[in-house]
Amino acid sequence: MTSQVHENLILDGKKTSMAFCPPLPENDARVAELPDGRISGGDIFFSTACWRQYIGTWEIRDNKFYLVKLKGKYRLKSKTPVLAEWFTGTLRIPRGKILEYVHMGYGSVYEKELHIKIRNGIVIKTRTIDNRNKDMDKSELMLKNLPGFENRFDGDDEL
Repeated sequence: MTSQVHENLILDGKKTSMAFCPPLPENDARVAELPDGRISGGDIFFSTACWRQYIGTWEIRDNKFYLVKLKGKYRLKSKTPVLAEWFTGTLRIPRGKILEYVHMGYGSVYEKELHIKIRNGIVIKTRTIDNRNKDMDKSELMLKNLPGFENRFDGDDEL
């Protein structure tokens, strides 16, 4: 799998990105799926760098995690942010330079990473991981970023 384009995140009022792609809600009337002929915004949505065929913009505000915009194959039907109550997991926000580029999913390693644990759309804990002096095992990093294993980093159960 090719390295994937990041999702957008608005955190503390500033735009950044996530090395992670939270799922969209299933069978939700607030989200519309567009036919391929109506997808606009460039070739990225049809490239191997964006297997999901969309890029979401998310926001953390008042300790709540919202889906605020979709581009590509999906659109929000209104401009009202959607509380991501369907999502439970750990967001991974890169900080600093890339220490190890992994050409697969979201496997690249950054100097620091902000991990934000979400439960039913509510922020329950955050922590910063400093990777600058760690020994990196590429295969282990790739595994932790495969579908179903996203963000299973040491200590996640403690979050």
